[in-house]
Amino acid sequence: MTDFSYQLYSSRNFPPLDNTFKMLSDLGYKGVEGYGALVTEIDDPSEVRAQLDQNNLKMTSCHIGLDFIQDEAARAISLAKTVGIEQVFVPFLMPDSRPNDADGWRAFGKVLAEACKPIVDAGLAFGWHNHDFEFTKLATGELPMDLILDIAPDLSMEFDVAWAVKADSDPLTFINKYQNRITAAHIKDIAPVGECLDEDGWADVGHGTVAWPQLFAALKAAGTELFVMEHDNPSDHQRFASRALASAQQF
Repeated sequence: MTDFSYQLYSSRNFPPLDNTFKMLSDLGYKGVEGYGALVTEIDDPSEVRAQLDQNNLKMTSCHIGLDFIQDEAARAISLAKTVGIEQVFVPFLMPDSRPNDADGWRAFGKVLAEACKPIVDAGLAFGWHNHDFEFTKLATGELPMDLILDIAPDLSMEFDVAWAVKADSDPLTFINKYQNRITAAHIKDIAPVGECLDEDGWADVGHGTVAWPQLFAALKAAGTELFVMEHDNPSDHQRFASRALASAQQF
């Protein structure tokens, strides 16, 4: 079964949240993906769960920062259980925290492997969400993403395909290599050069240059079940949400 979800970060500039939930439900979405402050800085996560329930939506996955997981693992687990989150993904590493060699990336992989333990022990999946820097080759020719996954065998992956494409990496090779470790994927698209500059060069899914029908088929064959629509800076989030879901249903 294919689950289509929506990364709420795409709608961060279009409050309030309850209106976004209603919009997504009306468009036919069944799931959403949370992010950072949206869930970690609220006083009562049951309020988010109630809003989801009112709109027949589920938040089965969420981005949560590594610091929060390391410092407040019990709270992260409680939050996940309350909201209904099943997969927790660490989404990003600030530039000044990124290693610059293979040993550094292996050490970072060990950090993730350690942070993973209480989350996995609680019955949740724990993974990493990539950007482009994990797919940029080191001086040795190695990819940071390979080093991370090799050293942290219990780590799953939310593959943001478009960021890998931005790094001139071949996503099909990566999909074929890691197969069932890719439990979720971000479905986003890249505009042709010189277009959509007001949207940071991103395009609505199915309206850009990423070879999505082929990549979607490869992800499905590899066992990926959760597909999350994302646009980093849409000028109209309803237009994006509608077109993305329509395109994905045709892949």
